[in-house]
Amino acid sequence: MPLIIILIILIMLGIWAVVIFNQLVGMRQMVENGWSDIEVQLKRRADLIPLLVSTVKGYASHERKLFIDVTEKRNQALAAGNNPKSRGVAEAALKPPIGRLLAVAEDYPDLKASQNFLDLQNELSDTEDKIEMARRFYNGAVRTLNVKVQSVPSNLIAGPLGFRQQQFFEIDEADALTPNVEFKS
Repeated sequence: MPLIIILIILIMLGIWAVVIFNQLVGMRQMVENGWSDIEVQLKRRADLIPLLVSTVKGYASHERKLFIDVTEKRNQALAAGNNPKSRGVAEAALKPPIGRLLAVAEDYPDLKASQNFLDLQNELSDTEDKIEMARRFYNGAVRTLNVKVQSVPSNLIAGPLGFRQQQFFEIDEADALTPNVEFKS
């Protein structure tokens, strides 16, 4: 009889460990999916930037330093890799030059009226919104995984099986205040 009780307890512990493991795997997949969504949107923004630079360059060729700055920051953001912290810093550094680039259009009425420029500006705005949504999804998935990895009793399974806390994708404090760029008609 005691052997049967011990066997039942061991089977229940095994089932519990499998359930916790499967939950952790699902949560890790959500984090990876969230990061993938962020990367897609960051790539989309990076692809829009050269088009925007080229459009503005035709009207404001004397803004060479700004164009170089935007291009350098874009390349640094693309090279930052998959580390959420370093990628967040690089992406935050890209926002101010993009804001200045958009502000240059204020001095060029023909550029402001250009359908191509307006389309690019709208695409960039839409992409920024999608980046924010993807960042929120990713950070929510990271929070859920981190709670599970740290909580008793799931931490007894998580640690030995290699589940670790993940980093949040955070924006720089200065970047939290999005520059206000107005285009007057």
